Amino acid sequence: MKSVSRCDRTEAWSRLQALHRSSGSRFDLREAFADDAGRFGRFSFEAPELFADLSKGLIDAATLSALIDLARQCDLERRRDAMFAGEPINASEGRAVLHTALRAPRGAAAHGAEVHAVLDRMLAYAESVRDTASSGIRHVVNIGIGGSDLGPQMVVPALDDYCQRDLRLHFVSNVDGHDIAAALRDLNPAETLFVIASKTFTTQETMANARIAREWFIANGGTDTRKHFVATTTNIEAAAEFGIDTTFGFWDWVGGRYSLWSAIGLPIALAIGASNFRALLDGAHAMDEHFRVTPIERNLPIVLGLLDVWYRNFHGFTSRSVAPYHQGLRRLPAYLQQLEMESNGKRVDLDGDALPYATSPVIWGEPGTNGQHAYFQMLHQGTDVIPVEFILVREPSHAHADSHQKLLANGLAQAQALMLGKSADEAAHEKVPTASATIDPQVLARHRTFPGNRPSTTFLLDRLTPRSLGALIALYEHRVFVSGALWNINSFDQWGVELGKALCNALLPKLASSDVSGLDGSTAGLLARLRR
Repeated sequence: MKSVSRCDRTEAWSRLQALHRSSGSRFDLREAFADDAGRFGRFSFEAPELFADLSKGLIDAATLSALIDLARQCDLERRRDAMFAGEPINASEGRAVLHTALRAPRGAAAHGAEVHAVLDRMLAYAESVRDTASSGIRHVVNIGIGGSDLGPQMVVPALDDYCQRDLRLHFVSNVDGHDIAAALRDLNPAETLFVIASKTFTTQETMANARIAREWFIANGGTDTRKHFVATTTNIEAAAEFGIDTTFGFWDWVGGRYSLWSAIGLPIALAIGASNFRALLDGAHAMDEHFRVTPIERNLPIVLGLLDVWYRNFHGFTSRSVAPYHQGLRRLPAYLQQLEMESNGKRVDLDGDALPYATSPVIWGEPGTNGQHAYFQMLHQGTDVIPVEFILVREPSHAHADSHQKLLANGLAQAQALMLGKSADEAAHEKVPTASATIDPQVLARHRTFPGNRPSTTFLLDRLTPRSLGALIALYEHRVFVSGALWNINSFDQWGVELGKALCNALLPKLASSDVSGLDGSTAGLLARLRR
């Protein structure tokens, strides 16, 4: 679509710069709550299946107003509508971006007939495999990488309570043979189904692992590759040459990191069943509709994307930590790394001009409470301010109520501690039995001071279900779209992935032959040492 005014050339951007200079850089959360008894209500948002508390963010009414004006001056709503309408907003590849069509009800979006034809056939196949007494399948090995792996590998453990117990899912992505060797170690070919996930059926890592899987299958007595191998791909001819008849396709308007809703979601459907897979789609569609029709002021994906721009470009925060306080969401930070950093890790705008401002932050994290004993020390007392995102689930699916109360209390406490901190005076008046008896009390107090005023956002889900997980994932998708649109970049290509692949293909024969001609000194030296 036609490029619009870049965010840094708008009046709202200048106003945000002035706000940051005058008050934003000195904004204090503790004072904000003391001055405004209604702050929690003013900066909390409802969206399908979840509640978001942004009141512990470094934001006030004037800043939010300026950010909303920024969205309007960057024509965000028109850009959003262009995506839903199927315009080729992925300009560098000339493609539409229609992952939302994959979860729309029948007749409610473009390409509906073909989308639901594949969905119906895929879910019918999944149900036939899940009838383990008839199919004989007890293990499913998904072989893919990137979006063909990260989505299913995140969703399946998240929805473990909905998974069929006599069907186990395994995921192989790394071209490192240790990955597939461990996955195959205890499997029986007669009970194993392999899902080869590659849109082109040429992805280097995926095809290398697929060939290893086929060799293992035959070497260990497997006799029917056409029954035990299925492909999610658009390259039917290549799959047939490999020995696969059963394929489920998708389209060039489905980006890899947005593809778990498509045939790439086959392992999810195999794990949780057709009805639960449809509930996952329904939750995502509910969030799509919230994003599509809710006014900017209460539109949660838009407000989150605006806050991301405020933090990245005005406060200069370089990363964001995601801390899901639910063990099932342990792979969510890894999934979000690709979703956000591959989408918005760009250095030129839609016109190809170099950007004078930063784009994607680094996304990282671990589930609570594990993260508290790993990296939260840096969050509380490190030299960098890192916004944190807490995800809490009100109702557990297990019977250990006391453990769940401890989990929730820890999540709330960490957000509170980041905001409140601890003064040197408070630290000086505390008894510390583990402290050295010879250390100066004032020095000890400085070691035990927490600056506080560190921002966080908390998402609350009532329960982790297929529908609520679908809504949560779609929320993050649209939030990434918003910040990318404001930065005037293409969030839907990934040319940065290509160079390393091309160089790898050129190095492979040199690694085999020891030919170092034409290489830089470092690469030549390392190649020689690897050949010793």
